[in-house]
Amino acid sequence: MTTSAESGLSGALPIRFPIFPLAGAILLPGGNLPLNIFEPRYLQMTRDAMRTDRVIGMIQPNGGGAPDRPDIYPIGCVGRITSFAETEDGRYLITLTGVCRFEVVEELAVGTAYRQVIASFERWQCDLEPPTPSDSLRPPLVGALRGYFDVYEISADWGQVQAAPLAGLVTSLAMICPFEPCEKQALLEAADAEQRAKVLIALLQMGALGAKDRAAGPWH
Repeated sequence: MTTSAESGLSGALPIRFPIFPLAGAILLPGGNLPLNIFEPRYLQMTRDAMRTDRVIGMIQPNGGGAPDRPDIYPIGCVGRITSFAETEDGRYLITLTGVCRFEVVEELAVGTAYRQVIASFERWQCDLEPPTPSDSLRPPLVGALRGYFDVYEISADWGQVQAAPLAGLVTSLAMICPFEPCEKQALLEAADAEQRAKVLIALLQMGALGAKDRAAGPWH
């Protein structure tokens, strides 16, 4: 039986669902995360999710615990499987679309090889109708992104960057930029899209500065 989330949360999200711990990968509300599923336990997890509510919680390991069962951060994001394909060699290619962040209330003792939790969405009700960040943040974001891309020699269509809706741009950059797991977690846990944009600007600026310092060498 599927238990619905707290009252007021649309979409009848379950409060019990499987989790996929994956370092360096975050899912944000409204974002799309492609995943290549090949481990047997996660193949089973995907099959079970497809048979029920198509919900999987993405969450990051926090650096502790056993390699096959790492400790996890308390905050993740639940997503629904919005595309699914099976390859000839038995892998699943899926896309998770982020719905709402969650807080782990309890990890369950289960018979499945994959892990399952009871979660609360109460703290993250704002994810269901996220406010749009102020467009005054676009110039500093684009400036920080240019500096970061220049240092790492990444090309971009700056016309598209300038034209993209700011909320979607922040979500996409937060998910795809190769930040450290703890930095990714800071982006995930930002209070709202505006705060996430500010954290993203700071991380881009620090990333560009750190790369320049490394290139200059110890005697610079």
